[in-house]
Amino acid sequence: MKKLPSEVMNQPEFAAIGESTLQSLLNDTFASSKKVVIVDEHTHDFCLEYLLTSVTGLEEAEVVLLPAGEENKVLEVCFQVWEALSEYQIGRNDLIINLGGGVVTDMGGFIASVFKRGVHFINIPTSLLAMVDASIGGKTGIDLGPFKNQLGTFSWPVHTIIDTSFLYTLPQTELINGAAEMLKHALVADEKMWMHFEEMSELSVETLSPLIEKSVGIKSSIVNRDPLEKGDRKLLNFGHTVGHAIEGYFLQMGQPVRHGFAVAMGCIAESYISNKELGLTLSELKKVTQLMNRFFPLDTLLDFDKEQVVYLMKNDKKNAENKIHCTLLSKIGQGSVNHPIEETRIVESIDFLVREVKL
Repeated sequence: MKKLPSEVMNQPEFAAIGESTLQSLLNDTFASSKKVVIVDEHTHDFCLEYLLTSVTGLEEAEVVLLPAGEENKVLEVCFQVWEALSEYQIGRNDLIINLGGGVVTDMGGFIASVFKRGVHFINIPTSLLAMVDASIGGKTGIDLGPFKNQLGTFSWPVHTIIDTSFLYTLPQTELINGAAEMLKHALVADEKMWMHFEEMSELSVETLSPLIEKSVGIKSSIVNRDPLEKGDRKLLNFGHTVGHAIEGYFLQMGQPVRHGFAVAMGCIAESYISNKELGLTLSELKKVTQLMNRFFPLDTLLDFDKEQVVYLMKNDKKNAENKIHCTLLSKIGQGSVNHPIEETRIVESIDFLVREVKL
């Protein structure tokens, strides 16, 4: 086997699958390797054929089908896949291709990273959320009960390939779902990008596509500076302290909600905290609240137990010294990390969220 490219943390490649580095990797580095393609029910039906007909070298690939949905991002499903990989006699020099959205790339990366202490994997994200967030940055993970991504590793794919033609397979709700992470990137790092969103009348493939590479660039730049999340990478957690807790609450109740919708709610709540703790102006707080309300149907997600959501935040992996920690905004386009927040302020922020979303 020829030498693998180093595990880079640079920007993923934007290319049609048939015109990407994937073909050369299959022809060269992994020519004699066994291949496994991990998909879920959606990408099996809408994306797998495109992959298999666009490149050569996957004719003998094993296809592993995961059940779709965040509620299936659990250890029990991983065990089933590991048993299948053992049956296929997959070794450390073989290749796993994760073809799917955030659940597939998170879980597929985790499965690959721990099987035989690490099997090579390639990410091909098919959802907007996966393209701009889940498939890049080297984080893999699965959920533990209601706690998001409690089990995981830092493990970088051999390559990540973004083919935006997959976006045309998505329903509108999934485009909105992914846009939340793009908005978060703008809030913590790029005011001009935020202004582009303010000018949009709708979220569509056509309006979002020009900003995808910018969004990916923001995340990649932050990850390159801090790959193991010791400092600056925590900027990417804005909206996720409250957001993950809300998402975990509904997951626990057997009513999973889309990650981006929960993050949008988290952005509103944590912008309120930013106003109280870090000087985000009332005008900017209003801008964040209005834009999230414009694009996201959040009024359907208000039926949660506030005390239980706060409890879930107390188990957030970003916490330290028995304090809930948040990334906050000093202004739109400028985030700040490692802010311990009192529980009373968290409760205030959730009250603000519920009040503003109802308007």
